[in-house]
Amino acid sequence: MAQRKKNRNVAIVGIGQTRHSSHREDVNQPEMIHEAVKLALKDAGISIAEVDVVVHGNMELFEMVHQPDLWHVLGTGAYGKDAFRVTTGGTTGTTIAAVGDNLVASGMYDVALIVGFEKLQEGHTTGGITNMADPLWSRNLQTGALTGTTASKMIKEFGEERAKRASMMMRIIMDKHAALNPNAHRSFGLDFDQMDSLMANSPKLVGDLQLIHMCSQSDGACALILACEEKARKMTDKPVWVRDHITVHREESFNVFGQEPVEMTHHFAARELFERNGIRNPLEYFDVFEMYDPSSWWGLDWLREFFLLQGDEHLKLVEDKEIMIGGKIPMNPSGGVIASNPIGATALIRVAEAALQVRGDAGPHQIPKPVKHALASGFGGTIWTVLFILEKELTGWGDKNG
Repeated sequence: MAQRKKNRNVAIVGIGQTRHSSHREDVNQPEMIHEAVKLALKDAGISIAEVDVVVHGNMELFEMVHQPDLWHVLGTGAYGKDAFRVTTGGTTGTTIAAVGDNLVASGMYDVALIVGFEKLQEGHTTGGITNMADPLWSRNLQTGALTGTTASKMIKEFGEERAKRASMMMRIIMDKHAALNPNAHRSFGLDFDQMDSLMANSPKLVGDLQLIHMCSQSDGACALILACEEKARKMTDKPVWVRDHITVHREESFNVFGQEPVEMTHHFAARELFERNGIRNPLEYFDVFEMYDPSSWWGLDWLREFFLLQGDEHLKLVEDKEIMIGGKIPMNPSGGVIASNPIGATALIRVAEAALQVRGDAGPHQIPKPVKHALASGFGGTIWTVLFILEKELTGWGDKNG
């Protein structure tokens, strides 16, 4: 399969992110969004006047504000500009990044401002989730990410002791990363010698999914500035190039009557994306991975899907601590979704954090080795996947490797 042909190269030239918290009562929605937008514009060294289009994304049914982008013009600066509002569930952040890349690559616009946010304290997330799906055909979706099926599947495959310990190892590693990130919502100071206590004492949610495994809901916003190559090279000496991205959807209800094996959208997206970009060994190629990990069980399981691994290779990466900041393939140096989850911004944060790693600007959670190739994922809907490849350099795209 040939590499996806882009009309113009596009780079991330500005990154802005708020601190994330369970309650940002010090600001309203436009004010919180403006924090991220102001930081992104400053990072790109431009004013809002130089932005051609604004792409806005959140889960509007969670705050229960219809067409929030109209109110948020006060924070985004979109007054008098072309604007798009996009919602695709948990994937929203990566979807709006893909929309921005496509708008700039197409030649329609030279500079795009991408804004994702959520202020979940002001709405009713559970109410939104439980009413979004058909009560008969899609009843299994109404818990959102709250499911114990992945845990039971992994326990059946690898045994209870090993699977549970690997999942808790993943959780502790993510907490250690979050402790390094000043924007993270949750970091508890967990350590590996607490593993047995956490496994025994954390409250159960569903099956073997415990409270400690699970992401929370957060208030926060993230903004990116995307620019065409000509303008990007004038704005910054550290552009992060959007090499390619892919979006894959699957409806759970299509498989409700049978038990036939179904390829996970994560695996399908990775397989297609790597093939068309000539990436034969993704584990060797990528320097860092920012994964949308709603729980440590899913994060553990999905390592295998995204890197096309076999058997227990993904468990070994976690057990050997190779996903830590100094490891073979650092995963979520930011702390990931378990640490911060402002849903409309969550997937955009994955792209933003991956870009910071490529630039070497992640601060205390910067990985020690140089980052040339980064992977970022978004997850949402009914097992939907969006996957991004970010690069430090334009040269060598399409070359076979690994």
